Amino acid sequence: MRKLNQDGAVSGLALSFGLSVILLVAAISFSAWAFSSRQDYKDNVDEKIQAAVVTAKQQESAAKDAEFAEAAKSPVRTYTGPESFGSITIKYPKTWSAYVNDSGTDSSPVDGYFYPNVVPGITNRSTPFALRLQVVGQSYSEVAKNLAGQQKNTDTKSTPLTISPYALPKVPKVVGIKVSGTLQDKDNKLGTMIVLPLRSQTLEVWTEGTQFTSDFDKYILPNMTFSP
Repeated sequence: MRKLNQDGAVSGLALSFGLSVILLVAAISFSAWAFSSRQDYKDNVDEKIQAAVVTAKQQESAAKDAEFAEAAKSPVRTYTGPESFGSITIKYPKTWSAYVNDSGTDSSPVDGYFYPNVVPGITNRSTPFALRLQVVGQSYSEVAKNLAGQQKNTDTKSTPLTISPYALPKVPKVVGIKVSGTLQDKDNKLGTMIVLPLRSQTLEVWTEGTQFTSDFDKYILPNMTFSP
């Protein structure tokens, strides 16, 4: 009769049990890792989606604000100057205010300031006005010659002037010049200015800085008229 080796049977059983425990622990660990990784991915995706939604809403809000601000400028307001100084007519955004001295008693018979909401103090030379209007006592040829001199003598700290022929769309027969760059005789401000002959005097209309250039091109120049 053969005798069974009970010690061997017990050892095999213990080995199988130990291996099962190891596999179980490994499976639990893997499951925990997988769940943690999936949860972390889910949380990150949620954050990215939320951030994208916030960005989209901000962009939409900014676009609506810009659209509303643009729509608020219309219909435009109108300024019409004295007949003795060319009956200058300017249409400007209704969200702007204007201060115009057109009494004809100063060296600039017509001197106008335009700015959104309330016109700031006109003695503050640092303010870049949305629109400036002047009729000056000099002849057009004198003013044009002075600007040509400024174009040649621009210093290194200034934006060089560019000068080109220009006529208002509604007054096409009167050809003057369009000047862009640092306007030395306008407190050295960067700007774009239209200079036109007005009888024995000169009409100047310009925007200061670059903030209002689009309004200058969209509202002011296409609608401006005067009697030469």
